[in-house]
Amino acid sequence: MRLFAPAKVNLTLRVTGQRADGYHLLDSLVVFAGVGDTLLFAPADTLTLTTRGPFAESLAGETDNIILRAARALQAASETRLGAQITLTKTLPVSSGIGGGSADAAATLHGLNRLWDAGLSAGELAALGLTLGADVPVCLAGRPVRMQGVGEVLDPLPPLPQAWLALVNPGLRVSTPAVFKARRGPFSPSLSLPLAFDNLDALTALLAGQGNDLTSAAVSLAPAIAEALSLLAACPGCKVARMSGSGATCFGLFADPQDAANAATPP
Repeated sequence: MRLFAPAKVNLTLRVTGQRADGYHLLDSLVVFAGVGDTLLFAPADTLTLTTRGPFAESLAGETDNIILRAARALQAASETRLGAQITLTKTLPVSSGIGGGSADAAATLHGLNRLWDAGLSAGELAALGLTLGADVPVCLAGRPVRMQGVGEVLDPLPPLPQAWLALVNPGLRVSTPAVFKARRGPFSPSLSLPLAFDNLDALTALLAGQGNDLTSAAVSLAPAIAEALSLLAACPGCKVARMSGSGATCFGLFADPQDAANAATPP
């Protein structure tokens, strides 16, 4: 069984509060890109993980990464002793703000739930995913949503107009806890969304008035993010340039696919 684990992109991200346990409350518009990791699942007596691909070395030495933790969590929840041979082709950079690990965990839960015929519902998988990471529930959903709470409150968005994204990563790993620790200033109010996006200009207008509350903190830790944003914003046809998640990946929003492709092509 082969499953695709697409990159998660935060079109906007507001930090609206903080719980007593330290977890931050968010309000974010999330979409998914056409790039991502790929996972293969095959029956086996035990759980094994093989990693390959351009970013496989980033996971070298990890003996208990989020994929294996997701598999073991599903084993426990479904009370199964079945195993699986899992092969990950790692195409997304690690610690890059586009939910690579969370997408992999979500694909693992989906894949093994089917492979083992575990029978967990979507709600049960989401609850299990939240124990693994705040972005896992949204990656399990795998569709455009408004994400609130610590990541567990997901509401569908009005239909979005067709657009293209160019993703740029400056080759840096950014620690999410470090970015939240570096964040300064008050918490933001919740997003105010229209009932519909009539066209791309309407979506662009909304995004132009919004941002990512973690950008300044991330830039203070990794100044190359600011350069990536500046380069994207200067690309012909770029309507909005923003950072996704806690960085360091940035995106440009384009109306024309060729403009997006040109922006993503190194000079």
